[in-house]
Amino acid sequence: MQARIKWVENMAFVAESGSGHAVVIDGPPEIGGRNLGARPMELLLMGVGACSSVDVVMILKKARQPVSDCYCELNAERAETEPKVFTSIHLRFVVSGSGLNPAQVERAVKLSAEKYCSASIMLANAGVKISHDFEIREPS
Repeated sequence: MQARIKWVENMAFVAESGSGHAVVIDGPPEIGGRNLGARPMELLLMGVGACSSVDVVMILKKARQPVSDCYCELNAERAETEPKVFTSIHLRFVVSGSGLNPAQVERAVKLSAEKYCSASIMLANAGVKISHDFEIREPS
């Protein structure tokens, strides 16, 4: 896996993935940024949520569950002093589908947390407290 980060101006950068996709990263105005993009730690948090969400949806689809929507809300706490690492991250999955089996959703979330999500497992191994829960909604 590869990536390239190119400084644009002030505290703005463009990050390009090895697969050719780009994202703008910027800092807050108090450090010279113009708020043009996500902060680096926000990207890390979003990466954790996306990694685990891919797992959950894939596991549910393999289990032939009628998943029609899934989103993950993340809340993170950071250390007060430098380095301001994540100390805890909570992932809440909201999964929709007509007739979803709660045991299958619980299993998908658990498998992602304990076996498949490289991002959250890596952070947990570094001492970040990772927690999960889920909610099932019927499609509207």
